[in-house]
Amino acid sequence: MTNPKAGWLAAARAAMEIESAAVLSASTRLNDKLLEAVDLILAGSGKVVVTGVGKSGAIGKKVASTLVSTGTKAVFLHPGEAAHGDLGIYSQGDPTLMISNSGTTSELMLLLGPLRDLESQTIGILGNAASPLAGKLDVVLDATVDREADPHNLVPTASSIVALSLGHALAVALMTAREFTAEDYAGFHPGGQLGRSLRMSVQDVLHGCDEIALVKPNDSLKQVVIAMTSYPLGAACVVDETGCLQGLITDGDLRRALRDCEDIRTLAAKEVMTANPVTIHPDARLVEALRLMEDRPSQIQVVPVIELDTAHCLGLVRLHDICQAWLPRPA
Repeated sequence: MTNPKAGWLAAARAAMEIESAAVLSASTRLNDKLLEAVDLILAGSGKVVVTGVGKSGAIGKKVASTLVSTGTKAVFLHPGEAAHGDLGIYSQGDPTLMISNSGTTSELMLLLGPLRDLESQTIGILGNAASPLAGKLDVVLDATVDREADPHNLVPTASSIVALSLGHALAVALMTAREFTAEDYAGFHPGGQLGRSLRMSVQDVLHGCDEIALVKPNDSLKQVVIAMTSYPLGAACVVDETGCLQGLITDGDLRRALRDCEDIRTLAAKEVMTANPVTIHPDARLVEALRLMEDRPSQIQVVPVIELDTAHCLGLVRLHDICQAWLPRPA
């Protein structure tokens, strides 16, 4: 008997495949029109007013939010409210970004006259590049799709994803044009995990050499265990006489040594350590340290911190330290 749920899964996968293909197709159509849109926005001294109706309006709100967080002042305007006083949000010359799948949205068409009076240049993300609206805008970004992602080709799915993707593409191009940095982004996100991860560096949370287990390559395994017991951070750094890192011994390395060796009394640190371990430098941001630990086939919990040029050991940073740094601070 056929399992009906298999059809559900197949439909879900097909939807994602249709959407991803639609975004890829839209990316190949990007051309000088995107550059014109960027120049138009950069030429203004005010904000971008983003507008759309229904699903396009929901996308417009997200695009406006992305623009604001990446260095471009923007607001969302509901076109139905514009004629009832909300046009007051404009300053003379503010550009407008209109989002519409059909390109025939009556509320947007009715805005064109007032926008001319406001000297607002217009950009469209339109699903129909030959629509009435397209012919009246200054710049049009082509958001056409071959079909929607649902089985009946009805629900705004692929078209919505492509419109959002083009909005993001515009925002990223503006970030690049403005030379908007990670530090700038952190300045706009002072609260929460994201802001702290961008502002704080490994140096802010590392355990220095006076707080960690340090052993020499020829130290016995007993000496390693004693050092790691005195400084229970989950690892010991193996350093040479000059303090340069030679390897790392973790709790897991100790367990494997106990499992694999009949007489551990004969083992030295250099025989148990991981030579050339993953390392990080103290100026790296915490978000970089987190990616280093987690974006790998086998995740790691602790990373030695070294000077970039000399490999001199400066300490250890743990995944726990990063998570602690991201906890909300008491009021």
